[in-house]
Amino acid sequence: MYLTHLALKHFRNYREQWVHFTAPKTILVGENAQGKSNLLEAVELLATLKSHRTSRDRDLVQQDQPLAQISASVQRDLGPAELALVLRAAGRRTTLLNGEKLRRQLDSLGTLNAVQFSSLDLNLVRGGPGERRAWLDTLLVQLEPIYAHILSQYNQALKQRNALIKRLYGDEEAAPPDRTELALWDAQLATLGTHVMRRRARAIQRLAPIAQEWHRAISGQRETLRLHYQPNVPLQDAAAAAPAIQAQFFAKLQQRAVAEQHQRTSLVGPHRDDIDLIINDTPSRQYGSQGQQRTLVLALKLAELHLIESVIGEPPLLLLDDVLAELDLHRQNQLLEAIQDRFQTIITTTHLGVFDSQWTTTSQVLTVKQGWIGESGIGNRK
Repeated sequence: MYLTHLALKHFRNYREQWVHFTAPKTILVGENAQGKSNLLEAVELLATLKSHRTSRDRDLVQQDQPLAQISASVQRDLGPAELALVLRAAGRRTTLLNGEKLRRQLDSLGTLNAVQFSSLDLNLVRGGPGERRAWLDTLLVQLEPIYAHILSQYNQALKQRNALIKRLYGDEEAAPPDRTELALWDAQLATLGTHVMRRRARAIQRLAPIAQEWHRAISGQRETLRLHYQPNVPLQDAAAAAPAIQAQFFAKLQQRAVAEQHQRTSLVGPHRDDIDLIINDTPSRQYGSQGQQRTLVLALKLAELHLIESVIGEPPLLLLDDVLAELDLHRQNQLLEAIQDRFQTIITTTHLGVFDSQWTTTSQVLTVKQGWIGESGIGNRK
């Protein structure tokens, strides 16, 4: 998989920009707040339909414009593809594949695959369960594009059920509510939630040994990483039959019914899952230095790359947002050695000093300044 061209129009601080990628590794050099991260964000949006920086499309569109557009040319083993995403400051976005408007945005998923690694990924260790769920869901969308539709259905059912709970139990002095409608949403939540949990469990089951191997190598064989999926509803294993999981789901809904009435929200389901990250039998949030936490996140990102490649049969893109400066020399070397020319990589940096001469001479080096990208005069451009 290779991204050959990227065009941005009225996206973030880019009024109109066109980039032709000429080498497996592209280094974007520039001061902070010039637009380097914005370019990576554009690629991330094409790959996953999500940005890890904002959930609002109006934040992505230039203030004086009604819409922004991101378009790309991708070369895959199956042949070339043209992908475009139109974002609106007010209104729904539009996706196009090979010039044709798609009925559903989600149908564009799988055309381009990418793994992003930035300093914000340290929230996987330091942040709450929501950060880890979002990370796992983004990975699953890359592995199984249908998962995006399943998760969307679940979130919609959850929203409807929460609204019903607020309506039913909003007035504590009213007569006991009719639970018939709630029972229907219970069934929807259990059915869709089961699909979500089984896929999450399978993904962690496949990712864990790869991440463990990378973590052991980066830590010099001194540390052992274990990943455990902690579903809110008990799940014996990823191969458990759907009816058995749904029965557990209904049982827990009954157990938590009174608490849901008092808190007026749904307390059961995969929206309350977590993933345990354990180093040498100690939860990672309680473990060690920032360097050790970065080792963990680096191992997870490298594992993502290799898992996606093994599932889809092609190496995904790697997007590195100013992370090399935050890694010590050993971790830098581990990352750069793992990349080589196997994964097309786009890296942002404020200076080229973090790269050795071999990298700068074999990479396409582009300068980013105030929303404009130009050749730097350094590196190899074919």
